[in-house]
Amino acid sequence: MRYILLLSLALITTIHSVQSQILPERDRASLIDKILAERFDHVLPDIMDRTGIDMWVLITREYNEDPVVKTMLPSTWLNARRRTILVFNYDSDKFKVEKLAVARYNIGDNITSAWNKEEEPDQWQALLKIIEVRNPKKIALNYSDDYGIADGISKTDYDLFLNVLPASYKSRVVSAEPLAVAWIETRSAVEMQLFEELVGVTHDIINEAFSSKVITPGKTTTEDVVWFMRQKVTDLGLETWFHPTIDIQRSDEPLESHITAFTNHNEGQIILPGDLLHCDFGITYLRLNTDVQEHAYVLKKGETQAPQFLVDAFAKGNQVQDIFTSHFETGKTGNTILKEALTEARSEGLRPSIYTHPLGLYGHSAGPTIGMWDSQEGVPGTGDYKLFENTAYAIELNTTVNIPEWNKDIRIMLEEDGFWGPKGFEYINKRQEELILVD
Repeated sequence: MRYILLLSLALITTIHSVQSQILPERDRASLIDKILAERFDHVLPDIMDRTGIDMWVLITREYNEDPVVKTMLPSTWLNARRRTILVFNYDSDKFKVEKLAVARYNIGDNITSAWNKEEEPDQWQALLKIIEVRNPKKIALNYSDDYGIADGISKTDYDLFLNVLPASYKSRVVSAEPLAVAWIETRSAVEMQLFEELVGVTHDIINEAFSSKVITPGKTTTEDVVWFMRQKVTDLGLETWFHPTIDIQRSDEPLESHITAFTNHNEGQIILPGDLLHCDFGITYLRLNTDVQEHAYVLKKGETQAPQFLVDAFAKGNQVQDIFTSHFETGKTGNTILKEALTEARSEGLRPSIYTHPLGLYGHSAGPTIGMWDSQEGVPGTGDYKLFENTAYAIELNTTVNIPEWNKDIRIMLEEDGFWGPKGFEYINKRQEELILVD
């Protein structure tokens, strides 16, 4: 890849100034726009070069925004305006992208208006003139069978575009899926530095939620903890991209199905000493999203640590993580990684389930899907997509462990955010390696 993860001095200074604090809205906007400029200048030409697409046309309308376009709007644009048309034209000789908007005004500082309505009243004809002058080999539109994020053009806009496009150009129209996915999945150096801070905040909220500050055994319910987390996020000026869940596994209750465990079946259940708690929690900040699942144990009277059988069970979850991430390799498909990891884990006597997904500008983002909880034989389409460097993932999985002391199976469900880059795999802000203890 030509794109090298380098930070400009100005951005380094900005990042260092925001560590360990949540920025006010004005400063957030400034940072979002700087990150966006870096992505347009470095990420976009690299992925257009890699995918072999020399013209990318994105067409969307206000309140029906293409998911990709939403990630390209400047910080002060909360929506597209009227019909918004973006054109990115790649010059391979100069390794540079011309960024145009068929709109009455510039779209922030990065995309220049290329439509004078007084000279050409018809927006579609203005777009056609841009295409004819540049004569691209490919004209990529955001339609996709496999990725909803890359399927953003509406049927109306698709039909209108093809109706105005001359027959000689129609054969050049292709799906922008590989380019749209690459834009969504590729992380810049600045984003990764912010990501580390954001995952750290996520871990801090979980640690506070799983503490005696929040939980009084015999009194506090799972819903009390859920709403503490939601309120904490709001109080910090952040957002959640999904409603958190807290569930319980304990000695006198059967192991629920996987899907039940993720639908908050313990709503309002009182937390008791000896419970194994589990959370699923993620937050959004500066257009990045986290996704974390961790476990806590509620100490019984006289206990100072979790029972060894739970400590050992938790270690098996870390073991599955290590096996899984050891199979990451640039160019492998998600389905290949899944098959290799499951085969090795099962050979070690483990009972794993892997359902890892890309993470970043969206929570359930675009990129290689590495299993789904109900598709452990592979995922057609998104599982066939290959692993590329400079991408982030929610390393989401579980392993089932028999606990003789409880006369039942339990499920260790873990999810930690990780990064695949030139140096290999690393967790973005550590991972849980021991149970959180609620005293």
